[in-house]
Amino acid sequence: MQTSNDYHKKNYKKAPIKEVHLRVFLAIVLGQIACGYALGISGTALNDAQNYIHISDLWVGLIGAGSLLGLMGSAIMGRIADQFGRRKMLMIDMYLFALLSLLQLLTASPLALFLIRFLIGLMIAIDYTVGNSLLVEWLPLNESGKRQSQLIIYWTIGFILSYIAGITIHGFGSRNWQIILASSAILGLITAIFRSVAKLPASPSWLASQGKYKTAQKLIQKHIGKKWGLPFKLLKAKPTDSVSWKTLFTKQYRRRTLVGGLFYACQAFAFFGISIFLPILLASMGMSDSNLSGIIYNGCMLVGVLLGSRLFQTLSRRIFLIGTFFLSALALLLMLLGPAHAFVFQMALFALFSIVLSSGLTLDYPYPTELFDIKVRATGVGTCITISRIGAASGTFLLPILASLGGAHLAMLVCLVVLIVGGVICLIWAPETSPKYISKNN
Repeated sequence: MQTSNDYHKKNYKKAPIKEVHLRVFLAIVLGQIACGYALGISGTALNDAQNYIHISDLWVGLIGAGSLLGLMGSAIMGRIADQFGRRKMLMIDMYLFALLSLLQLLTASPLALFLIRFLIGLMIAIDYTVGNSLLVEWLPLNESGKRQSQLIIYWTIGFILSYIAGITIHGFGSRNWQIILASSAILGLITAIFRSVAKLPASPSWLASQGKYKTAQKLIQKHIGKKWGLPFKLLKAKPTDSVSWKTLFTKQYRRRTLVGGLFYACQAFAFFGISIFLPILLASMGMSDSNLSGIIYNGCMLVGVLLGSRLFQTLSRRIFLIGTFFLSALALLLMLLGPAHAFVFQMALFALFSIVLSSGLTLDYPYPTELFDIKVRATGVGTCITISRIGAASGTFLLPILASLGGAHLAMLVCLVVLIVGGVICLIWAPETSPKYISKNN
């Protein structure tokens, strides 16, 4: 029950950055590093495993795609978060993530590994969907987009660390590849302990959407200050009913759901397909020093996300999306048409592809959250991630098979087609969501 005093509080979303904002941000950042590491580690581990055990291309693809298939549970996790809240899910998921990572030490069965990787993907789904929702619901409005776009930098750091760990961990004989896989438990446990010690707060916006205005107001005043409170819009809003997935495909949300999922899927197909199985792809391309080439590629990936986080603040979302799809497709096309054995030429284009495509990853967190309002945000973002993981899992599953059937050229040709499709979808459907550019057009 609101009191008249509640309406005189300043909107907490306009407050300056406080300790609670940084604490929530760091908790999500650590999760992003752990998630990026866990997703990237499978490629180098499976490449190492082939030195000791026989794994068919089919199982290499399935195990590599296992976590990405688990991420398809994002829609379910998002819906649970919209119904039961964000905090508790984020407090437990990284403990389970660490435990599942360690279980990879106990089996060499392809089926068991696939199932474990799938469950790890479900834990990552919680961090992607629920973590991003909690973050955007705490951050001040003028910080939200910028901080979300920075998340991919930390995810990429985790992803690159997995590549470095994969090529440097050795000396464990036939169990070496299992040690590589299980190493993700370290980052998962660090994240879990921090969240326990930091005591993540609940989301005031979500509490208000459930009619718990008094609890939300107390939470805001405890962490930000007595003069801050819920925005007028949330105070006047009625508690939301359970959100059905059908809501996302009504006239109000249909286009946003489709473009949010399909841009993500096309981007993820190319990125994960190439990045996770980079050692296999580089070998197929005949790179004489695949470790050096891999380090260059991953270094360019970091350059790309740093560049992207800067461009995100200046370019419109729509132009940024369309540009990264078509420019990365052009880089792949030139690689396919250029001389196959010109190492410097091919590596320069591969580096350009890495920079452009990874710069577009900075849109993966803020853009889907901007597409949906508070009522359906976690469900909507979760659904977009679920659709995207179909693309990511398809790319990861198909790339080792395509590379085996037709070499690197066939794999890159398929990625090229998918990137062009993604660019066309964004050209036709992608709405502008940048507050700066929307206000200019109004």
